[in-house]
Amino acid sequence: MTGTAAIHARGGPRPATPPPSDLTEVELTWIEKRVENWIRFGREVGEQILDRRRRVLRFAPDSVFGFVRWAANDHGTIASHLDVLRATRASEPQQTVPFVRPGGEILLKLEGWPKVERALQMVDAIEAIGIDPAEVSPDHWRHVHNRMSAGEQPRPYTAERHKAFLLRRRAGL
Repeated sequence: MTGTAAIHARGGPRPATPPPSDLTEVELTWIEKRVENWIRFGREVGEQILDRRRRVLRFAPDSVFGFVRWAANDHGTIASHLDVLRATRASEPQQTVPFVRPGGEILLKLEGWPKVERALQMVDAIEAIGIDPAEVSPDHWRHVHNRMSAGEQPRPYTAERHKAFLLRRRAGL
């Protein structure tokens, strides 16, 4: 499933739209077998179609999304990236990521297809236990980033970990 249907199928209802100055915009491009930038998970609050190959999705502050960037030439893949970001408010510090305006808080940043593929498998595993990856603890994405950067195996995200995260969040910790 691709395109808008895939986004709405995985994203569910859209939250209320905040002021435009607080939205994070992500430009998506799809030029088959050349450039493929897509959102793997997350709930956008708006969309603007630029042309048949490009569109912009908008995310509300504090929403988390997975952004995949892939590029190839005549000889094969030349770039693979996965970034998991938290959309920030205009007044918050932001880190820059290509195609993301103005930026966001980077929770996970991976480069190279083997690492990206492994992380996408982790996203699949989270979905398989019935958890929306956009609702996963930000600390888990940081953990995955740190472990994979060190060449180590990250701990899996479990229903028990998720429940503990939700309880901590509810308690304001």
